[in-house]
Order: sequence, then C-alpha cells, then structure tokens
Amino acid sequence: MEETLKQYDRAFARCAQLFEAKTSDYGTAWRILRPSSLTDQLFIKANRIRTLQESDHSMVDEGIDSEFIGIVNYSLMAMIQCGLPEGHPLELPATEAIERYHDAFQATRDLMIAKNHDYGEAWRDMRVSSLTDLILMKVLRVKQIEDHEGIT
Repeated sequence: MEETLKQYDRAFARCAQLFEAKTSDYGTAWRILRPSSLTDQLFIKANRIRTLQESDHSMVDEGIDSEFIGIVNYSLMAMIQCGLPEGHPLELPATEAIERYHDAFQATRDLMIAKNHDYGEAWRDMRVSSLTDLILMKVLRVKQIEDHEGIT
C-alpha cells in the first residue's frame, strides 16, 4: 500500500501542477460551468482515451496521460463546484481554489485507501482499457441521473 500512496501522490502532483498553473493564468473561469457541463467534459476526456486505445492514429498531439490528468482535474473541479453553496462568487481567489482542490484530492485519497483495504488493490490486475470503460460507465450513469433531475 505504501508504494500505491507514493504513486498516487506523484500522479496527483502532476495534476495539481497543471491546475495551479491554469488557475494562475486563467483564474477560476471554470466556475461558470454547471455540474452537467463538467460531467460532459469528463465524458469527452474518457471517450477520447477509449478512442486512442482503440486506434493506432491520433490527429491531435496529446496523449492518453494528458486526458487522464484532465479527468482528475475536472473531477476535482466538480467536487469543488458541488461543495460550494449556491450564490457563492464565481471568481475564487487562487489560494482558495487551490486549497479546495487539495481538500477534494484528500477526500479522494482517503476513499482510495479505504477501497484498497476492502478490495486488496484488485484494480492493479485490471487492464487500463477496463478502467477506461468503468470511467465511461460511471460518467454515463451520472449523466442519466442529471438528465432525470436526480431521480434514480
């Protein structure tokens, strides 16, 4: 488990570096996105990963890694959005956005630790393509819930 945490933290550092750089450059323009728009961004990223996994040719010079980083960052943005009260100012100070980003990361890290305890890191034996399919399935399920206004 210790190696998993090191790998997780290294991957997160890459995601956080990009989030912090974009927050510095663009502010928190992403705050204008509704939860359903964030879900659609997650779908686009996961679908592109699947397309790249099934194809030998890419016309855009961005690989699978950058798409997974996008999934992490859009997911954490969605957690931040859903955790803010209605009417909260659209523009967050960079320090607040980054702090909330790190808090959302910590919540996902804690969940990963609990799941790894219960499932014995079974995900390590899965194919990356299966993980992509699971992401797509869960995003599609969230889209269905959103489309039905929360009725499951």
